[in-house]
Amino acid sequence: MADPGEGVAPDGTIRTGADRARVPAAFEPLLADAAARAGRSGASLYVYGSVANGTVRPGLSDVDLLSVGLPGAAAAAQRLSARYAGLCRGVEIAAAELPDLADDDAAYGNRAFLRHYCVHLTGPDPSAGLPAFPADARAARGFNGDIDRHRRRWRQALESGTATADRLGVRAARKTLLAVAGLVSVRDRTWTTDRERAARRWGELEPGLAAPLELLLSWATAERRPEPGEVRDALADGGVVAAVAGRFAGLIGLWPDAAQGHQP
Repeated sequence: MADPGEGVAPDGTIRTGADRARVPAAFEPLLADAAARAGRSGASLYVYGSVANGTVRPGLSDVDLLSVGLPGAAAAAQRLSARYAGLCRGVEIAAAELPDLADDDAAYGNRAFLRHYCVHLTGPDPSAGLPAFPADARAARGFNGDIDRHRRRWRQALESGTATADRLGVRAARKTLLAVAGLVSVRDRTWTTDRERAARRWGELEPGLAAPLELLLSWATAERRPEPGEVRDALADGGVVAAVAGRFAGLIGLWPDAAQGHQP
């Protein structure tokens, strides 16, 4: 669900609704369990998304966690998903390392994400000394300047058969619409990561992309299952993902090919 607290603060920095006080009590046992697992390894752990901003729907939403330095994050997520299956749809743990917070476009996005979207649960807190980040093109580039790089990887995975079309379609839809949210943020001098708002607004600005963006939105929200032919068209050189990447390159800028990062 959209974060009603997201936007631009009076000083021009990113504002979100992520706050420890907004975490629903029903999710405290899950978070305590996850924090205990991370704490034993000395890793840092954060919660973000709907649990962090209080819009979570018990039984229907995912629980999104971010770890810094946690070994076996995927296995831990599977265990937590099984244990709390009645509380949430699943637990995801995005795994990062301290070098992912270094100084390049990707790391800038990682730091902004950690500062504004994540609620600290346990371990050292690299976000504690970070200033508020401006809601601007640099932040939008830090979050999604890898959109064309991802498109090329998704297309290669589809052609090689190393990933199924439906999974690639959902992944591409979610990431591409976040890039569209960056375009809307910069174009309208606002700040949003709301996929639905972004798709509708950019469709108004560029009517030729309205229908393809609505299709991506239907995949991202699980309203429709991506068909293989549709996914191939979306990832083609003349498809909607390439179009979004092109607009992003022109308005905001893409990461240099050498850039690295693990921003969730």
